[in-house]
Formats: sequence, C-alpha cells, structure tokens
Amino acid sequence: MTKRYTRSSATTAEHMADRLDNRDEDVMRGLVTAGALVALADGRVEEVERDELLNFIDRHQLAPTIPRTDIAEVFDRSVQQLEDRDSAEVIIENLRPLVGLSLASVVLRTAQRVAAADRQIHPGELQALELIRLIMTSLSAKGLPVRLPTGDTVGCDSASAYYLHNLIGDA
Repeated sequence: MTKRYTRSSATTAEHMADRLDNRDEDVMRGLVTAGALVALADGRVEEVERDELLNFIDRHQLAPTIPRTDIAEVFDRSVQQLEDRDSAEVIIENLRPLVGLSLASVVLRTAQRVAAADRQIHPGELQALELIRLIMTSLSAKGLPVRLPTGDTVGCDSASAYYLHNLIGDA
C-alpha cells in the first residue's frame, strides 16, 4: 500500500501566495533596476522618470502584491546601489530572473518609458536601453563569466559586457 502525500488547502494557498509574491518581487526588482539605470544614464534622476516607472508598473499591474510606496523605496535604493556599488553586478543580478520570460519585452518597454519621461533622450539613455535589450535577449541563465573592473565576475555575453564596460567604465 502506497502512502499519498496530501497538503492542506491552507498550505497550498500559502504556497501559491508565496510564489506570486516571489514572482512579483523578481518582476519589480527587474523593472526598477532597468528604470533606475536609464534614469541615471544622463547623470541625473528626474522625479518625472521615477513617477513614470511607478505609474507604468501600476497601470499594467506588473507587481500587484507590492504597494506603490514600497516600489518607490526600492527605486530610490536601486539608484543609490547603482551609484555606490558595482553597477554591473546589481544590473545582472536583478535582470537575470526575467531573462527568457515573456516579460523581457516589458522590461525594455518600461525602460523606454522612463527614458522618454523627461521628453529628452540623452545618448547615455540610448546606451542604457541598448544594454538592457542585450541583457534581456542574450543573457543566459548561466551566462559567460565576465571580469568586472572590481575583479568580480558576472555572467553575460560579450556584447553585454562591452556595453556594461562603456556604460559604467572603470568605476
């Protein structure tokens, strides 16, 4: 006689809620990272860029389990991380969970909306958009290891590594 494993419906519901929360967290982090990268690419983050990111996420219900205020806080922290830490590592770490998913095009579209929010598209923003496009279309789950100026390695293809290096330089 074989034993059957059964879960209570509460456990199943909790498990499904956890999976949805994790999915929303991954989506939110990817979108916020892309938005912060583009917003910083011209040397300054405009409030209108932040607002466009938040409005886009809300309007399309891309992270419905996460309150708007929490997303705004994560955006502000992401801007700080991209300014203070090794940007390439932060970018790859937060975009990787969305690579290969149907949401990859949404990440790029979100970044484009942020770039256009101040009605001026700076050459640095174009370069950031190209980097995001390359990452979302060519970064594999494992990726090729790339040595960063800090000595750390991250996984990405050679084109993405080139754009990362040009975008963030040796900082």
